[in-house]
Amino acid sequence: MTEQSFADRVSRWYEQNARDLPWRGPDVSPWAILVSEVMLQQTPVVRVLPVWEAWLARWPVPAALAAESPADAIRMWGRLGYPRRAVRLHECAVALVDRHGGEVPDRLDQLLALPGVGTYTARAVAAFAFGQRHPVVDTNVRRVVARAVAGEPDAGPTTRPADLVATEELLPVEPAAAALASAAFMELGAVVCTARSPRCAVCPVEPVCAWRASGQEAPTGPTRRPQRYAGTDRQVRGLLLAVLREATGPVPRPRLDQVWADDVQRSRALAGLVTDGLVEPAGEAAYRLVGDAPAPAGQPLT
Repeated sequence: MTEQSFADRVSRWYEQNARDLPWRGPDVSPWAILVSEVMLQQTPVVRVLPVWEAWLARWPVPAALAAESPADAIRMWGRLGYPRRAVRLHECAVALVDRHGGEVPDRLDQLLALPGVGTYTARAVAAFAFGQRHPVVDTNVRRVVARAVAGEPDAGPTTRPADLVATEELLPVEPAAAALASAAFMELGAVVCTARSPRCAVCPVEPVCAWRASGQEAPTGPTRRPQRYAGTDRQVRGLLLAVLREATGPVPRPRLDQVWADDVQRSRALAGLVTDGLVEPAGEAAYRLVGDAPAPAGQPLT
């Protein structure tokens, strides 16, 4: 199997079978693609779609988001999960306005320097927004390469430098073709070469897949231990944030105390929200979303 033939096989399959997702359209802006990549981290497409559409309707360009407060971004984020991403996107929008005239840069080093933009996101934006040749490696891509090329049933838990090298070796030389292949590798891992129920019969690289040739079975257990949610600090943080999102200003501590009976856990969760830059104190015994407006003079806290 040559590197070129592998990319060609997957790219041809992608052109015929890719899901119709709005951020893949030909006229989608680099900003909209950046927002989608941040939202899609550890979050299913079906949950991202309505939030992405609402976000871009309100803030179609970075300057529109930068002109509003981080609290507005947290409210718009809603219950998408991992809400620090909303604050990072706001910080990113401010940086884009300050450093790049409100435009998303096309240079990888400049993308990597943006707040909240890591190795994966920077390369994804460079490839999908600007058609550049970079290895875009997420969990799905690592699994495809591990199976088809290395003959392993699964990839490791995190992306390593060797994963970037292995993926880049599979990319066509021509940038536009490489960007297409990057999207295709990701889609293949998401819908065909899945972790526990791979659909090898419809896989475009099944005839040349090293893992299939080895005769190994797919792993049967979970890819990672499921994280418990009920009763955890994450649940308490979510309850506290829900109250703060719905408020129009500072919320008194007694109102927040109502969301969870355990004083120690509730206080720990609230302190964590402050440390993470999502919530800030507002006066003697009240809290608000970071950057939120103070209560109007004379208006009692509710």
